[in-house]
Amino acid sequence: MERVILECDETQLKDIFQSFNGVFFGLSCHKYASHVLETLFVRSAALVERELLTPSFDNNEKEGPYVTMENMFLFMLNELKPHLKTMMNHQYASHVLRLLILILSSKTLPNSTKANSTLRSKKSKIARKMIDIKDNDDFNKVYQTPESFKSELRDIITTLYKGFTNGAESRSDISQSTITKFREYSVDKVASPVIQLIIQVEGIFDRDRSFWRLVFNTADEKDPKEESFLEYLLSDPVGSHFLENVIGSARLKYVERLYRLYMKDRIVKLAKRDTTGAFVVRALLEHLKEKDVKQILDAVVPELSMLLNSNMDFGTAIINASNKQGGYLRDDVIAQLIQKYYPEKSDAKNILESCLLLSASTLGNTRDDWPTAEERRRSVFLEQLIDYDDKFLNITIDSMLALPEERLIQMCYHGVFSHVVEHVLQTTRVDIIKRKMLLNILSKESVNLACNVYGSHIMDKLWEFTAKLTLYKERIARALVLETEKVKNSIYGRQVWKNWKLELYVRKMWDWKKLIKEQEFEIFPNSKPLQPKPEKHSRERNNSKEGSAFKKQKHYR
Repeated sequence: MERVILECDETQLKDIFQSFNGVFFGLSCHKYASHVLETLFVRSAALVERELLTPSFDNNEKEGPYVTMENMFLFMLNELKPHLKTMMNHQYASHVLRLLILILSSKTLPNSTKANSTLRSKKSKIARKMIDIKDNDDFNKVYQTPESFKSELRDIITTLYKGFTNGAESRSDISQSTITKFREYSVDKVASPVIQLIIQVEGIFDRDRSFWRLVFNTADEKDPKEESFLEYLLSDPVGSHFLENVIGSARLKYVERLYRLYMKDRIVKLAKRDTTGAFVVRALLEHLKEKDVKQILDAVVPELSMLLNSNMDFGTAIINASNKQGGYLRDDVIAQLIQKYYPEKSDAKNILESCLLLSASTLGNTRDDWPTAEERRRSVFLEQLIDYDDKFLNITIDSMLALPEERLIQMCYHGVFSHVVEHVLQTTRVDIIKRKMLLNILSKESVNLACNVYGSHIMDKLWEFTAKLTLYKERIARALVLETEKVKNSIYGRQVWKNWKLELYVRKMWDWKKLIKEQEFEIFPNSKPLQPKPEKHSRERNNSKEGSAFKKQKHYR
């Protein structure tokens, strides 16, 4: 059914939508039918925008009154309104409700197969890939919506709020038991994502942020029950994820209050909770004011090398926060990272081993194992370190050169680690001696690399990496040309052949060499050609020659 919805035209889409009238709630609660509804709603949102931008449509194909997609959507919402509270914590209907809120608030409608999609469960995303259901162009976009959708969003959120507060007119009328019950919803693994989304969008029309104030207080002093609730959030996986997300969408003064009252004095302890509190600390680093961020950095940077043992992503958060504050504590951050991954006192130091865990990785496996998510995460982190400071670039190159050549070549063919090799090939940042040492290894394997899906990207980088090293560039070009048939028979090799301008090399060698000179000048615009020796040295040489001639004349006399 999803395939049919993805392929149908606008008229057929409306027919399908109308055929579901009266059963939308039942479908949303079904394990598989709920997925069909999600696909239907995304396509319908795209049609609503098209009708909004081009309001006149011909209706010659079908008899009867013309009905807009907007009206059909509003009719469906009225059908679901009596069941909103039930949908919020229903295993399948909650996904449908989240999608409807995204559509009504004109937020990005997420892709249904991407790993970080908020639309589908993990199992659903894997299943769609296995049976090859692909989203069309309507997904992963933001759509314009009519004003009626904003009114419906207000109505839905107001209805939910009244349902949870028993119709209380003001916050003072809400009992503590009601607040406690709603806080339980906030840490429920099904309802929590819905509440996060509501808190994110309620500011569109509600300046009082009613749902935020239902979860948290706004008074300047501590509240014992709120304090115990915060402690639970900071120690529970679902709760910490909830707090991390709402911090990103809440008013700054509300976030500052929570930080000041409940987290400021124990920020290091929270950072050590690698599966819970650490995520909240990362969110605080992103959203607090400069003064508070610097206080957090002062507290956690001295502990960074230890924190990285269990939470590598925390290192990324610290680096980003330091950069955002103009390089605050940059030297200390670098020192802590080096202490962790390349300790000076260690004889066996190697950042590829300490950061990428090469010996325990899939590198060199003959079982065709896919690179793991952990390997991807570690590789991305090392690439961030390389970009952060030249010290990590040089450390990584030194570690590569310390490996057996065969091991380094294996990295070039690995689906993840090849990106690390590619990332160190930065022409202007690597000194010429290390460039030559890397090229001595990589140039031997140039033909096979060119014909490999991962190695071909490294070969493309070598075109620039060999700037001002013409001997190496010509050596690689010659090797590729000698194996012309093998290179051109590979789809990856053909691209390398094109990027290395080898047709020009074969047909017009001097034009190819001229192109090399132009590339060198573009990459190193301030470099000077070889200059004759200074006049002083030539004068000294001439004087020495005259002196020796005078001595010879004196000897002959």
